[in-house]
Amino acid sequence: MSDLAYVIEDDEDLSTIFSEALMAANYEVETIVNGLTAHQRLKEGTPHLVLLDLHLPGLSGDELLNQIHADKRLQKTIVVIATADARLGDAYRDSADYILIKPISFTQLRDLTLRLHSRHDKD
Repeated sequence: MSDLAYVIEDDEDLSTIFSEALMAANYEVETIVNGLTAHQRLKEGTPHLVLLDLHLPGLSGDELLNQIHADKRLQKTIVVIATADARLGDAYRDSADYILIKPISFTQLRDLTLRLHSRHDKD
């Protein structure tokens, strides 16, 4: 059985790369391109992993991160922040499970999420 992952990224090319890397790690992937849609989906679904861009149209990644932390259903959800700003990444170290600095390669993301997925399967 595949675990669900949300790729919340408004850059279409990155979203495709991230989604393909997660699918290669045996995730069922839902791609979300704006903050308002992500806000609604996070109310309805329970993803195992969220790959979150911080700069989104509609609602910021920061607001979505607060939503994830406030929702008891999502307390085991792994949050991976994807940002091009290393200083911003440092600021979120305590708020996310992993910080990836763009550019993020397909292989880098696939290998990380494969480890996360297999560790989850052992739980």
